[in-house]
Amino acid sequence: MSTPVRVRFAPSPTGHLHIGGARTAIYNWAFARHTGGTFVLRIDDTDPERSTEENTQAILRSMDWLGLDWDEGPGTEGAFGPYFQTQRATTYAAALQALRAAGNAYPCFCSAEELESKRETARLKGGYAGYDRACRRMAPDAAAARVEAGDAHVWRLAVPEDRTEVTFTDAIRGDLSFPASALDDFVLVRTDGTPTYNYATVVDDALMEITHIIRGDDHLSNTPRQILVFEALGHAVPTFAHLSMILGPDGKRLSKRHGAASVEAFRAEGFLPEAVHNYLTLLGWSYDGETTIFSAAQLIEEFELSRVSKNPAIFDPEKLAWLNGVYIREMDAATFTDRMLPWLEAAGLDAAPRGREWLERLAPLVSERVKRLDEIGPMVTFLFAEDVRIDQAAQDKALSDPRASELLRAARSVMLEIEPFTGETLETALKAVPAALEIKPKVVFQALRVAVTGTTVSLPLFESLELLGREASVRRIDAAIALVEA
Repeated sequence: MSTPVRVRFAPSPTGHLHIGGARTAIYNWAFARHTGGTFVLRIDDTDPERSTEENTQAILRSMDWLGLDWDEGPGTEGAFGPYFQTQRATTYAAALQALRAAGNAYPCFCSAEELESKRETARLKGGYAGYDRACRRMAPDAAAARVEAGDAHVWRLAVPEDRTEVTFTDAIRGDLSFPASALDDFVLVRTDGTPTYNYATVVDDALMEITHIIRGDDHLSNTPRQILVFEALGHAVPTFAHLSMILGPDGKRLSKRHGAASVEAFRAEGFLPEAVHNYLTLLGWSYDGETTIFSAAQLIEEFELSRVSKNPAIFDPEKLAWLNGVYIREMDAATFTDRMLPWLEAAGLDAAPRGREWLERLAPLVSERVKRLDEIGPMVTFLFAEDVRIDQAAQDKALSDPRASELLRAARSVMLEIEPFTGETLETALKAVPAALEIKPKVVFQALRVAVTGTTVSLPLFESLELLGREASVRRIDAAIALVEA
């Protein structure tokens, strides 16, 4: 590309980063990195009632968690800052002066009541219900006098009256056209002096020299208006690329009713950032039509807008969980241990006394069985507890056999003598117990599992015994025997 690529992600801090916004951020980031361009993060915080510092920080945390580093933006100042719209009021005022000087903006003194009355009259007559440009026909001197006198007014864009259509080529959707007659002379600056979205974002994009605007298709209807503002400012119109919406499994627009909808929520549920990054990328873009799992480096190498689909993407939480599980299983013991430690702490489990070597022996047993990191705590709690509480249903199922006490005592005797006390030697020795007692192996090992873990479903039995150690394992068996014989 002859002009260096500059893209921006401009979230509004009216909430946490939604996964639709996260996908938009990923695509902008990947496009910038693929082309050797610049990725700008701008905070569009001009909604004073809903924008909060808490939401801004949540967005920054989510971006950082996903590995989406920005070249310019909060904390990484560049030549085009500031990067918060609330700090750019003088910029919007200067741009308005330029538009006024060029005759491309004019004051409108019509009240909200007058405008609604005009619209209702037009609707009843079946005519055009947009703004009738009454104040545009006001003599410039008279309009200037009213502004000087402090009469309440907004500033509107003077759309060229001979403009019939607004056309552009979308990098994803192809050639698009909108009738200019449907746009009327829309408001640029409100009565209180604050800029509207379609004005402020264009001023920022123009002055920040944005070359490509990659965003969700919910902004498609804004595009013709924004093109008119770019033209009125005398600035080249960037290339637009509108991403299809993300739907839930039921085919409806993704929302909280489908479960977690923000990046922070997925993080809290134990998803890995690399898995979320990978999965969101696939919601509308294909690596090669077959590959599902790829690294951020591979994405940067292959990303092109031409491979972004026009069709809505379906968010499948089960597929995300599956993909997360794949990433977990591919970790080595040391890496997974590092990821596991915060979740042990969150579950109130003190891992420090166990030591690193013990944790790395535990790691593969867990990583093979979880899809999310928040599943770790419940799965391993029995290993950290002083004693175990046997679930009543498990007790009824596994310890109700008349010979339960006998088989537990037999297993206990083996465990007292075996050396070394490892999963491998335990498995070999304990497998002789069912044959000696002429009891089905399942009966013996289910009873033993319930005695030491408290449930019928747990980590592998013999490895769990090794991790618990001889003393703790025998103590739990003794407690189970006492329970059975009571």
